[in-house]
Amino acid sequence: MEYGTGAIMAVPTHDQRDFLFAQEHQLPRRLVIMPKDGSLKSAEELKEAYEGEGIQVNSGGFNGLVNIEAKTKIAEWMEKNGMGRIQTHWRLRDWLISRQRYWGTPIPIIYCPKCGVVPVAYKDLPVELPADAPFTGEGGSPLAKVKEFVEVSCPKCAGPARRETDTMATFFDSSWYFLRFCSPSFTEAPFDQQEAKYWMVVDQYIGGIEHAILHLLYSRFFTKFFQDLKMIDFNEPFDKLLTQGMVLKDGEVMSKSRGNIVDPDSMIKDYGADALRLFILFAAPPETELEWDERGLEGAFRFLNRVWRIQDNLLENPDQEILKYLHKTIKKVSSDFSEFKFNTAIASLMELTNAIYHSGADRQVFQSLVIMLSPIVPHFAEEIWQLLGNKTSIFKSPWPSYDAKFLVEENVELPIQVNGKLRSKIEVARNISEDKLKELVLADQKIIPWLEGKAPKKIVIVPQKLVNIVI
Repeated sequence: MEYGTGAIMAVPTHDQRDFLFAQEHQLPRRLVIMPKDGSLKSAEELKEAYEGEGIQVNSGGFNGLVNIEAKTKIAEWMEKNGMGRIQTHWRLRDWLISRQRYWGTPIPIIYCPKCGVVPVAYKDLPVELPADAPFTGEGGSPLAKVKEFVEVSCPKCAGPARRETDTMATFFDSSWYFLRFCSPSFTEAPFDQQEAKYWMVVDQYIGGIEHAILHLLYSRFFTKFFQDLKMIDFNEPFDKLLTQGMVLKDGEVMSKSRGNIVDPDSMIKDYGADALRLFILFAAPPETELEWDERGLEGAFRFLNRVWRIQDNLLENPDQEILKYLHKTIKKVSSDFSEFKFNTAIASLMELTNAIYHSGADRQVFQSLVIMLSPIVPHFAEEIWQLLGNKTSIFKSPWPSYDAKFLVEENVELPIQVNGKLRSKIEVARNISEDKLKELVLADQKIIPWLEGKAPKKIVIVPQKLVNIVI
């Protein structure tokens, strides 16, 4: 807030709490950040606080600065004039990792009456869970009831001691599993450093938003910890992140606690697992929310049946138009898969299927379609692949590649301008001569009225882009 002589003069309008306070108490407000596009002129125009980026105004010597830069400048000015000091605040939380349950990573600590808290000796690691822990439901850790597990000798004095019976939260062991996967049979350390150096980092991390907040945070912490120990030579575990959206039912997130989950067993029984998988991938992009609607499942099932029927009517020779359609689809689907755009990839495959269904296709074209479908409907695609007489799995077949010559359209659509304004469009052969193009343009029925019977001063042709008539 800005203060005058014993009274509040004006309240800045760039924090919603300040804005609501000023509104409730009918205090004057002042605009100190102007949007870069100049769309906001005064505080009176605001219905809520403007919290975006912009340029400082009504800010004395800081006018004209971008507000992000101004924050630092204002803080430095206040510190210089003894009005405050710059300080960094961290919002850290404790991580309570112990659990009173059987499953989880054992905590390698021993309690000795004489020596106190003693870590398990390195040669005795890892501590393994006993297989006979009783689950009584009486409270406390089941491990505390296993005498052979609890009663141990102290690693320091060899006297009687007690093992820790709490286990660590599953986030602990799941936060570095990717490193263990590099060498799952390695017994001399948590992971083989050379194998980790070869395989890491993980190319793609995919998880729900709840994992992105916690699991991703812990995984990065572990990675930096292992780097400090010189066990790895990188400080970030994952190269790319995809946060998948939640599944909604009747507008609410589907979950067991809400009781609004759907049982896939009946859908799989009626339509098959592949139809269900196709329906889910086609319904929405993976990073957005999906509103569950089983009506789309019937459509996915019908589409697969249409693909199935094509194999009974294959042609000897491919149609040239189908070849063009195929190669465009290969390019589009390959690109979409690399960007996780499964719904648009499926849409392209459906369009190709419809074209094949009406115009026909030979074995090679059909097999290319089936290969592109295989990541989405693996069992269905494998079945067709075998029925076509192939001896090896479809997943050992190379991904189809597109030929650029099939991507070139024979015709192009050109906009026709008169004095720079769009007046018509014309479709012509890509390799049309300039003289022939001028002839067709001047004969266009939408262009003739704009010429007003005059001969053009100039006809500007940008090859395969546009035609502009100057009159």
